[in-house]
Amino acid sequence: MKLGSGIFWIAAIYGAFVLLAGLLGEAQFNIASPPAVTHPEFYYGFHSLALVFQIIFVIIACDPLRYRLLIPVAILEKAAFFIPCLVLWQNGRLNSSSSIFVGAMIDGLFILLFAYAWIATKYVNRDHSPQQRDP
Repeated sequence: MKLGSGIFWIAAIYGAFVLLAGLLGEAQFNIASPPAVTHPEFYYGFHSLALVFQIIFVIIACDPLRYRLLIPVAILEKAAFFIPCLVLWQNGRLNSSSSIFVGAMIDGLFILLFAYAWIATKYVNRDHSPQQRDP
């Protein structure tokens, strides 16, 4: 359970740091990724909603077994950014050296880690002792 908890704490802290930087960094984003943001409501809406989701990661981190049903939702949250970025990269619309692509790949890694935590919690009882697996 410690590993599952740690995975979600790392995701929450990393996500909060990156997303807060994004909320405060529209001007830098405009320089790094021209043209400038033309619909700030989408820019700030994305960062704000993703930042709110970090709270769900903290909730899961506090008790991964109790909140196991939220783990697939957390996987979907990461996939909602990872998959479109991967498709955009594959179609030549996203540069692999961009910070957006790197962030998407980190989300891809979190998908795998969240899936591991979800599978691992299946075999743990409420008292955190290992459960016998069926053959």
